[in-house]
Amino acid sequence: MQNLTAGNISFTTFKFIFYTLGEWRPLLFIPHFLMFLLSTVSNSTLIYLIISQKTLHSPMHVLIGLLALLDLCSPIFIIPNMLLSFLFNWDSISLTGCLIQMFCIHYICSFQSTLLLWMALDRFFAICRPLYYHKHMEVPNFLKFVIAPLIRNLSLVVLIVALAGRLSFCGTNEIHHCFCEHMALVQLGCGDISINNIIGLTAVFLIPTVDFVFIATSYVMIFTSVMKSGKSHLKAINTCVTHIFVIIVSLSCVLIAFLSYRIRNEFSSGSRIFLSTLYILFPSCFNPIIYGVRTKEIREQFLKFIKNINILSP
Repeated sequence: MQNLTAGNISFTTFKFIFYTLGEWRPLLFIPHFLMFLLSTVSNSTLIYLIISQKTLHSPMHVLIGLLALLDLCSPIFIIPNMLLSFLFNWDSISLTGCLIQMFCIHYICSFQSTLLLWMALDRFFAICRPLYYHKHMEVPNFLKFVIAPLIRNLSLVVLIVALAGRLSFCGTNEIHHCFCEHMALVQLGCGDISINNIIGLTAVFLIPTVDFVFIATSYVMIFTSVMKSGKSHLKAINTCVTHIFVIIVSLSCVLIAFLSYRIRNEFSSGSRIFLSTLYILFPSCFNPIIYGVRTKEIREQFLKFIKNINILSP
């Protein structure tokens, strides 16, 4: 551990400390690389199918494509650096690089939460307001549901990163994490970090919590409508079940990782790192598989895609 005795000196470079397994550490390269490869290939394939197939240009499939794009991007800011660290012990990062990484990760995660809300709205309009579905999902009308959450997300994430960047780091430059998560960096601050904690909690309440309340409300209204209408919307409900499964997996991973820092517990540093890596990698790997298997239109186009590859191969 590096220490500075002068209170007016602050670290500008940091070192990630995670998975201290000695000579066994390089073996962690294999599972992380395989999950990163799975995430990249599956999300890229899903994005390609949605862009290239006109039958998948409906609002619902476009939203699924946006989710796949976010799932493709989020591991890119973390996993390559981890892989290099496993093999070559490249574990240093500048304060500027750390803040940029923090912004990218937290903004993408906030965007994912809001995108799940948009998907719930899409299903609400499709099932509860079917006659006005296309009107509501037209770009000018749908922007009303898009602009406010994006401004909210951007404002809060910028505020979080800006406040973290104003801290002095005069005690240690060792971040016990595999990437620049907000609390992992803020905990190293040698001044008062209460405002950082308050803004962090506020962001959690105003983004994933508020989004989840609206999502839950919309699905209660959807299932109430289906119960009244009988079997006429069973096909649409199948898509809803897929969305709900993805929402539960994504929000559960985020909540567990968040609470591991905020609540007094017996979690070791390695456990926190594993949970945080899980909420980045697990949804990114399995969301495209879930949608590919459970969404009939995507499944059919994927099978055609595989068949065309087999025909073209020698």
